[in-house]
Amino acid sequence: MTYSLLKRALPASATVGKPRRIVFVRPCCIGDVVMATAALTALRQTFPEAHITWAVGPWSALAIEHHGAIDAILNIGDNTPLRSPARLLRFVNRLRAGDFDLAVSLVRSPLMSLAILLARIPARAGLDSGGRGFGYNLRVPIDPAAREHESEIYLKAVSAIAGDEVQAFANLPVTAAAKTAVRARLAEEDVDAPFIVAHPGGGVNPGARMTSKRFPLQQLGETLNRVVAATGAGLILLGGPDDSALVAEVERHLDIRALSWVDRLSFQEIGALAAEALVYIGNDSGLTHLAAASGAKTVMLMGPTDALRYAPYAPDAFAISIQGKEVTCYSATPSNPLVQHDIGSEVVFSVTQVVNSLGD
Repeated sequence: MTYSLLKRALPASATVGKPRRIVFVRPCCIGDVVMATAALTALRQTFPEAHITWAVGPWSALAIEHHGAIDAILNIGDNTPLRSPARLLRFVNRLRAGDFDLAVSLVRSPLMSLAILLARIPARAGLDSGGRGFGYNLRVPIDPAAREHESEIYLKAVSAIAGDEVQAFANLPVTAAAKTAVRARLAEEDVDAPFIVAHPGGGVNPGARMTSKRFPLQQLGETLNRVVAATGAGLILLGGPDDSALVAEVERHLDIRALSWVDRLSFQEIGALAAEALVYIGNDSGLTHLAAASGAKTVMLMGPTDALRYAPYAPDAFAISIQGKEVTCYSATPSNPLVQHDIGSEVVFSVTQVVNSLGD
């Protein structure tokens, strides 16, 4: 009721025109931020001359700071900038200081809607879920019950601004420096192609923890054994600062020796490594989205989360939804070449064999 009253009290019409300065708002977390690069790309294509600033938290900023569609990063100093009145007002003041004439908000929170309203940005486009977008004057209605991909929801906001449907995939172009650094590290460790990259972690973000997203470590190890045996590829296990125990547990279930690269690569270097790999295999995590957006052949292993909403939004990636012994593939691309590719088929076959052997 409160949101409805606010929407009626606040005008919902805006003239976008040709904005000079745009603030693009998606503070957290890495998976959501990577999925938002589709909308970022479409926004840049719509306004090629505009100055675009991404308002983002410090951790997620590391993943996208090199993107060519961004002119500046507004590091908001906190992955969750709206948790207290003081933080909200600090965020409002930073938006005001940016002299923006268009805000594009991909956040459903009513507090974000309020913050952008208080920042006095003339044109304010944002997602309106259940009336929470009262502060925007270009509201993009979102049905929370509809099974829509998150990237496609974000693209709707840009389509509303452009006055026409826009399309793009999530993308994080690999930098030359990251590619050079990764190739040097591979040479130092005598790693030859082909090799597979796998990451057993995920499910932990600032303010949220959902470790049920992780494919069971023993099953992941058995899956990797099968894929490596079928392809003759080497194996590199990735992990972040807190993933040492996870990586060690996967190694216990391997029949082959794997390289363990825990907390050794930057986000850009992870993207470069994934793009060099035969395939990247990971859970529903920010790193798996990052790998897919970097151009890697990517397979995401999904359990409790909805693949139709959160599968990698990239043309050479797909998700395997695992519900008990039922294995289903989902792709953001109607005709995904990776699903039919030898390595894609091999991963699907191996996962299916492993989950169907449970209880035997």
